[in-house]
Amino acid sequence: MKLEQKNRNNGNYRREVPVTGLSNSSLLELSERMGLGLNIEEMIRLREYFRALDREPTDVELQAMAQAWSEHCCYKSSKFYLRENFSGLEKGPAILAMEDDAGVVEFDDTHAYVIKMESHNHPSAVEPYGGAATGVGGIIRDILCMGGLPIALMDSLYLGEAWARKTKNSLSPRYVMNSIIAGVRDYGNRVGIPNIAGSISFDSCFNSTPLVNAGCLGIVRKDKIVRSRIDRVGDLIILCGGRTGRDGIHGVNFASATLKSGKAVPKSVVQLGNPILKEPLIHAILELNDLGVIHGMKDLGGGGLSSSVGEMCLAGGVTASLELSNVLLKESDMEPWEIWVSESQERMVLSIDEKDLQLLDSVFKKWDIEYSVLGRSEPGTNLKLYYRGEKVFDLDLNFVTSGPIYCRNYQLPEPRRRELILPQEPENLGDFLVRVLSSPHLSSRSPITRQYDHTVRGKTIIRPLTGKPNGETHSDAAVLRPLRNSERGIALTAGSRYDMVAIDPYAGTLGTMMEAFLNILSSGGLPHTVVDCLNLGNPEEPQIMGQLMEITRAISEFCKSFNLPVVSGNVSLYNQYGDSNIKPVPTIVMTGIVTNVSNAITTEFKSPGNRIILIGRIDQNLGGSQILKILEQESSALPWFDLEMLHSIRDVWPGLVEQRLLEAAHDVSDGGLIQTLLEMGFGSDLGFDVDITKAGRFRTFEKLFSEGGPAIVVEVKPENVDQFNRIIGPRVPIIEIGSVTSGEVRVSDFNLVRLDSHISEFKRSWEDGLSRLL
Repeated sequence: MKLEQKNRNNGNYRREVPVTGLSNSSLLELSERMGLGLNIEEMIRLREYFRALDREPTDVELQAMAQAWSEHCCYKSSKFYLRENFSGLEKGPAILAMEDDAGVVEFDDTHAYVIKMESHNHPSAVEPYGGAATGVGGIIRDILCMGGLPIALMDSLYLGEAWARKTKNSLSPRYVMNSIIAGVRDYGNRVGIPNIAGSISFDSCFNSTPLVNAGCLGIVRKDKIVRSRIDRVGDLIILCGGRTGRDGIHGVNFASATLKSGKAVPKSVVQLGNPILKEPLIHAILELNDLGVIHGMKDLGGGGLSSSVGEMCLAGGVTASLELSNVLLKESDMEPWEIWVSESQERMVLSIDEKDLQLLDSVFKKWDIEYSVLGRSEPGTNLKLYYRGEKVFDLDLNFVTSGPIYCRNYQLPEPRRRELILPQEPENLGDFLVRVLSSPHLSSRSPITRQYDHTVRGKTIIRPLTGKPNGETHSDAAVLRPLRNSERGIALTAGSRYDMVAIDPYAGTLGTMMEAFLNILSSGGLPHTVVDCLNLGNPEEPQIMGQLMEITRAISEFCKSFNLPVVSGNVSLYNQYGDSNIKPVPTIVMTGIVTNVSNAITTEFKSPGNRIILIGRIDQNLGGSQILKILEQESSALPWFDLEMLHSIRDVWPGLVEQRLLEAAHDVSDGGLIQTLLEMGFGSDLGFDVDITKAGRFRTFEKLFSEGGPAIVVEVKPENVDQFNRIIGPRVPIIEIGSVTSGEVRVSDFNLVRLDSHISEFKRSWEDGLSRLL
């Protein structure tokens, strides 16, 4: 392939846009007309910059600036506060934390794991299937561009009330739900990567603004880690994978603005995924990386070439000259600016030595992957773009990527009066449980999770569903064995207690962190790293920035307390429809290390006669609980999340796991203690006979349904109880509340039998809850 620049012709491809003489009102009109999404202060800054250059910008330059300065790309509203709260965190086992496209963390002496979660919210609101599918595709590329082999997917979906009627000027929540699930399913299954962890939630605040948070885990040899930078002068810059089209143009601009009722959104802002192309692209990239060909690599996500090439050059201290007419196109009549900002999927940018071009060519031909040579890296600071020999872009990279940083006004939530909500206790607890277990908030997620492949590639030890085939229950975390020659494993969990966060952003986020921590422990691992994906409303409203402040403060303080690094993160703002903001949703991904996967723990009861022990303490407060949501009762305060007790549980846990004293374990979270016990029974069709008198000096209803803690229910063989007690010691409160039965379900409190039934009566209701909606 020829590298020399094509001869200049009379095509007049350089199109200048008059800016320097425009008034402020005309600047805003220009931003709107060109779809730039920049506000008046940002447009004035651009005008003054080009006045200083004594020239007008080209259309390519303006569009590139709009990408680089979008909320999605430069984090202009959140960066100041993220630095304030996260800059002092320890890196611990992290090799790369908050530096490149994904976090890279030491796994063993020779390998690292790569992890990331990102949002794809706005596209999923406009075109749910494509938005969700390309969210999965994009996160896979984030892992791949670090040199990692993607081995597992996760997704946390926050959906509207699918049982509600369609609202005016928005898609039906049921249609959105089914389309998002299908998009996640089809992309992951077709590319052949198991989907093993995540969460699914429903709330009216997501009726018009669903949230799709997609994550991926990969594995890489430490000596094969690739950086998202170009740091060598003279390297060839290669674009490979899918062809470039008009799909995804202005995607980041669209994702950085509020969705407005009644305003049409062009579907061109949503990218088109192609998992069938992605699979061979993964193989080709990893083969080239093993051969040592790739010096730097980045995927083309938000902003397309505009963001990727500029960020890679700036990070490496070089610049480049590129010929845009070399880009392989889906549509031959594309403008230079469209080529530069297109977000078409399945594309990667590589930097390689020219001597390796023939080797790269042979590998790509083997896998049937198209590529083009765009140009070379060179010394200097100005990035230069040409189209058919005519210069269409010549700007300083420091300015292009300098994006504004706002210290926006914030308003912290006012302290709420602490009060206990005491719902009327049901006359018949059994009938009440049958009803609430069928609610979408507490019912089985199996009708959705069964659509995903959990075991492809053969690395999954604990799946998201565990227990008897076709009758499984929920797992607390998934466990993978990444390497064939090692028993070392990774535990993985993702989710958010957003109902609690909406009441108290700080305390609710601590509750989210604690639940993730307990999920890892309950699966036999020790927490290792944290990834966050923060979803909030309009940052121009002070209360939204106050939520961000409190959420990030809670994450930071929790991680400092437990020496956990935050290795990667994402902030999605402007999740607002009309004047309605979503509830703040900090999705937390936590990984854990399982030293030997044969010690991994599942949630289902194993054998009648085994003892059931409650570790930790249950709080009386029902605030933020799913039972209050089902009963449509609001609360103003949350239960206490005791971090000191969590430390104590963490300290004794390895001894319990290594001695294999735990037959099953399940943390107390959504639905409270009774939901925990029932789910442990559902996976094996076994029941329980428990006395919860010592669980607290308060009503049975709060003991059963409160979601405070920390608390874990474990199953222990009778002959192991004494050794269990010796390891637990005096620091951690425990209560032996009963035993596993062959199917009978019995709950007593203060010498009164409150529930006497059979596990099958509840399992049927739990399993059928979501089926009606799909």
